[in-house]
This record gives sequence, C-alpha cells and structure tokens, in this order.
Amino acid sequence: MQEDTPYDIVLHNGTVLTINADFDVLDRGLVCIADGSLKRIEEAAANEPPPEARHVIDARGGIIMPGLVNSHTHAAMSLFRGLADDLPLTNWLNDHIFKAEARWLNPESVYAGALLSCAEMLLSGTTTCCDGYFFEDAVAEAVQEAGMRAILAQGIIDFPAPGVPDPKDNVAEAVRFIKTWHGKTSLITPGLFCHSPYTCSEETLKEARKVADEAGSLLQIHVAETQSELHEIKQTHGVSPVQYLDRIGVLNAGTLLVHAIWVNDADIACMAHRRVGVSVATESEMKLASGIAPLPEFLDKGLAVGIGTDGSASNNNLDMFREMDTTAKLHKVKRLDPTALNAKETLTLATRIGAEAIGLGEQIGSLEVDKRADLIIIDTHKPHLTPLYDPVSHLVYAASGSDVRDVIIDGQIVVRNGAPLTFDLEAVVEAVQELAPQIASS
Repeated sequence: MQEDTPYDIVLHNGTVLTINADFDVLDRGLVCIADGSLKRIEEAAANEPPPEARHVIDARGGIIMPGLVNSHTHAAMSLFRGLADDLPLTNWLNDHIFKAEARWLNPESVYAGALLSCAEMLLSGTTTCCDGYFFEDAVAEAVQEAGMRAILAQGIIDFPAPGVPDPKDNVAEAVRFIKTWHGKTSLITPGLFCHSPYTCSEETLKEARKVADEAGSLLQIHVAETQSELHEIKQTHGVSPVQYLDRIGVLNAGTLLVHAIWVNDADIACMAHRRVGVSVATESEMKLASGIAPLPEFLDKGLAVGIGTDGSASNNNLDMFREMDTTAKLHKVKRLDPTALNAKETLTLATRIGAEAIGLGEQIGSLEVDKRADLIIIDTHKPHLTPLYDPVSHLVYAASGSDVRDVIIDGQIVVRNGAPLTFDLEAVVEAVQELAPQIASS
C-alpha cells in the first residue's frame, strides 16, 4: 500500500443502503472515504479487488448504511435509568427525577452519565444525537471524547436548575454555552433547549428564540406532550401549545418540537407552515402513557420528522433499532393498517429525514458523495437475521443494536468489531456503577 493512497478508508463486500432520495441499494457496494467525507459510492465489478486505502474494511456480506440519527436525547439521564418506572409523567418528573437531578447532578456525574450513553449509542449504531440537558459543557466533553456527532443544547427552565441556581441566568448560561462550543469542533453544534411552554415563561421563550436566531442555532422544546399540558396552556393562554408558541414568535425552521402528541389539524398545518422539525420518542411516550404522536399526519404535511429515544430514564434504552421497530408497529395498530409507516419510511426517519429535522440534512443521514462519512456496518450473519430477503425490513423489524459491527464518524473509525476505540468502556461503566448506590439510597 502506498502512503499517498487517495483514500483513508474503503469499505467493500457488503450491501450498501444509501438511503438517498432514490433509495439506491448496491448489492456489491463499494464506499471510499477521504478527509472525512464520502468520495465514491458505487457497485463494484465482480471479482474486482477494492482500491488501496489506509484501512480496507471487508463488510463480509453485511449491510453498509448511514449511521442512525437519534433526534432527541438527554444523555446524562442514563444515571437514572430504572430509578422511577411505571409512573405518570408529572409524578415521575416532580416527585423523582427533578429531585434526583437537584441532588446528584454536577459536572462529574453528568460527564459520566453522558459518556455511558455515548457508549450505548455508538455500540448500537447511532452516530449523531440531538441532546438537551443541564451542565451541557460536561455532555460536550463526553461527546467529544467519544467521537460522536451531536447537536447539544444547554437546558432552560424557569426555576432553580442544576448549575443555574438563579432562573434569571438561564438564557445567559445557554448563550455562554453556545459561545464556548461554537467552532470548537466540527462534530458539535451548540444550541438551546427550552424545557416546555409550561416551565418557561413567555419572556424566556422569546429571549431564547432571539438568541437562537442570532446564533443560527437550533431551539429544541418539549411541546404538547400530555393532555394536562394541553389543558393548562389552553386555560392560561386560550390556545393550544403549538398555537401559543406560534403566537409569541417561537416557531420557525430553526425549531425542533419534541413529542407533539396532543396536536390537531390546525396545529399540524401551523407546524408545516413554519417548517419546524419534529422528533417523536415512541417508546418513552408509550411508557409514560403520554399518547401517540400523529406521525403519519406529520409526514402527509411534509414535515421533517426524526425518531428519538428520549433519555434512558424514561425509555429505558438508547437502541434506535428497537425504537424503529416499535414506532412502525404502533402506527400500524393505531390505524389498523399493516401498510402504515412501512419499513422504508421508518428507516428514512431514523437517518436522512431525521438529519433534516435537526438541521444537519446537508451533512449526514444518507450515503452520498461529498456528505460526511458517518456510517455503520451491520453483521447479518446472525440466526435472527437469516434468511435475508429484504435488508430494509430486517433493519426495522429484526435487527438490534447488538448487530452493529463497525462505526465510522467523520471518516474516523470509532467502533471496530463491536469494541469502542475512543474510550475505555469498562472504566465508563465502572464510573456510573460507583454513583448508582448513592443515587438509589437518596
């Protein structure tokens, strides 16, 4: 191999799912990577050896595809996985999670929890996440160490919060976070996360919108998640949560609405008009009995919709393959229609359309020349993936995160043969295990 080879990584001998607009599938696929971007994606000639590269990866008949995009996470909440299950959202938050956060969150614990979540996501094929939480600098440090791509947002809420004891400083802290991380690494895009319309005042929401627009940052917000929220906002403001946010100027193409369960046709039309992105977190929404987001209706109106896991305290995992399976099946049974939200549509939401929903559609989400090289290899030599008639169907209905063999982000190999290369997995697990008995005893 020559030192001046034009490629850093070449992947071959696998089925390439491009998930581009035409959904091209290459049975003998070849993918060539240089300088962090995709340079060649094509069908290889029979018996033709792959081009020379610094790393040549044989997919061994597996699936080569874009990395998954988790459009809604609270990564550090892995600290609270299983801490308070089988409770309504209000009780879960007010009686358990908010109290645990107030007592146990600090930069060190958030870093440990976030790195644990990065490990879980990377090992299950997620290459990009969209996160919002407190002490987000520590989340950013964990994400940077792991080598993930992420949109990260400092949490904003109108009462004392971890790291922000005075609510008057909440937006200012988000501004500081954006300034700190803007341009620091190409893999991290900083933004803002307003918790909800009922925990943030109109003044706070307007200020956050102004900051996001000036910074060119994404503004994330939970909205219309429960019936009680719908009733509270209607009673207080006379309109639905979506209409309220629109009325005060929060909604635009730089907004990600998370959950959006209790919305009507007028709300959806408004969302489409403002070109907002949407993230649904089906397993979390089911577990908290919040309701079912009208995902097919969103797609009918042309909304960019991503699939997210939410935090692992309310899911309780970050496996996007499980999330795809559940999401597709839930909408089939809701509509009593087995053709609703088919496998191809679902996989697209977890990749290309999910990337569009969080504002990264130009960079990632599909395997296309000049996009960033974020991709994964699925090992299909498993009993539960045999026989393989339709790779797309298998990915949504049969595969799991444990089938991911290799992960490449921005042209860097971060997982090889199921093992992370950027951090010590055992040390990450041990760090959280040490915290767990203290959290459990509180």
